[in-house]
Amino acid sequence: MTVDVAVVGNGVLGLSIALELVRRSPGTRVAVVGPASRRGSATAAAGAMLNCFAEVTDATDRHPASRAKFALAREALDAWPQWFEGLHHERAPSAPFSLSPGTFVVLGAQATPTAVRNFEAIHAALKQYAEPHHEVEPADIPGLRPVPHERPVRALYLEREGSLDARAVLEALENAGRRSGVTFLDGEASDLVSAHGRACGLRLLDGRAISAGTVVLAAGTGSQQLLDRLAPDEAPPLLHGTGFAVETRRQVQPGGFDRVVRTPARSGACGMHLVPLGDGVEYIGATNIVLFDPPGGPRIGVTQSLLRFATDQFDVHLGMSAIQRWHYGSRPVPLDRFPLLGLTTVGGLLLATGTYRDGFHSSPVIARHLADMVLDSNPVPGIFTPFAPVRAPIETMTVDSSIELFVADAVETATEYGLRLPYFLDPEPIVSHARHEAQQAFERLDHPLALAPEILGAVRDASSAHVQRLNAYLRATRTRHPVPTSAG
Repeated sequence: MTVDVAVVGNGVLGLSIALELVRRSPGTRVAVVGPASRRGSATAAAGAMLNCFAEVTDATDRHPASRAKFALAREALDAWPQWFEGLHHERAPSAPFSLSPGTFVVLGAQATPTAVRNFEAIHAALKQYAEPHHEVEPADIPGLRPVPHERPVRALYLEREGSLDARAVLEALENAGRRSGVTFLDGEASDLVSAHGRACGLRLLDGRAISAGTVVLAAGTGSQQLLDRLAPDEAPPLLHGTGFAVETRRQVQPGGFDRVVRTPARSGACGMHLVPLGDGVEYIGATNIVLFDPPGGPRIGVTQSLLRFATDQFDVHLGMSAIQRWHYGSRPVPLDRFPLLGLTTVGGLLLATGTYRDGFHSSPVIARHLADMVLDSNPVPGIFTPFAPVRAPIETMTVDSSIELFVADAVETATEYGLRLPYFLDPEPIVSHARHEAQQAFERLDHPLALAPEILGAVRDASSAHVQRLNAYLRATRTRHPVPTSAG
């Protein structure tokens, strides 16, 4: 089979890029390769929130790359209404497909210092950019019935942020692609093919071969293995951000939420959230554990805690809801947590991955940018410049700051999970233990590199083989980029 562009990956990014290509260049032959089951897919497991300002943290404005990532999210927030309208008629008649505006961000009475700072950062950013919002009384949020000691003390309503059903969006993207001439291949890519320093196709596990003028890797965490075949050690390696969520159906009526309700980002984790999907069905998410190798499924401990936190902090009646299905997937998380978007050193090979928790929300803008790079010989990178795949890891802090942040997160996580100390004791044993773990993790690295707490935790828990591989990458990147991106 011969095509102009082969897109590896049938998640939201791969499908969006393929659709953008054929809409803008109707004669372009595009094939999308990916298993129909989407097992482990980040998109298929996503709550599909349109979150831009709600994802702001107190670190968003500290570094140029963080500001660029926020600018990308703002551009996507503006793009979604038109993008959604273009997909609306492509859904299956029986599938729910609506863009539900409105997100409540709540600050609980027992919120940790990190959550408090992030809530204030959200509020400040909303005001700075004149984003439509207002502060509301938590008691006035429809459906909010936490246990007494978890009652929110503050709440913000973000008018333009909201949610969609990720599964319905995937179906609509596929339908739109088929109508526009995209070819879909149910299978898994096993290898990339190159000739004379240029990518020219791929092979599938079942033996099929595809010749292509351009290859776009948008296979989430699966992109790493394929990239290593042609361009090892040139982009920050991808880790697995494993996440668990659950869909439930209300059994007690009336009840339920009519808008997204969520917390600010917490220590080492995304904000807890509940997304109404209609007809009493609600999506409760999500966990976040970053690993070099994901486990075979969600861990019992974090699963139990997620459901308890949602019931205690959002609505005690959730305890009577019926579980419909589980969602579990791996988010693609680069070592520096910034996306990998654009050209590699191999001609004709582009990356569209590493979006961590922002892939669904940012997909319309990322699709436009990647289509620019495929169709235009001189695209304007703009806000995407920091996210070029061939780069040194972006460091937004110093190594010492990284250790202290790891320690602070450990103490706050212990508090979130129920640690209570009498007034005459302080958390010094936890502090000492966490600092020792952080220092041991850094000692595993041949070159010092400031890492976010969840990434440092993954290094701490990594096998010796993964550490050796990581150190080989660090040696290679020091040679390729003698002056690493400095902290800002």
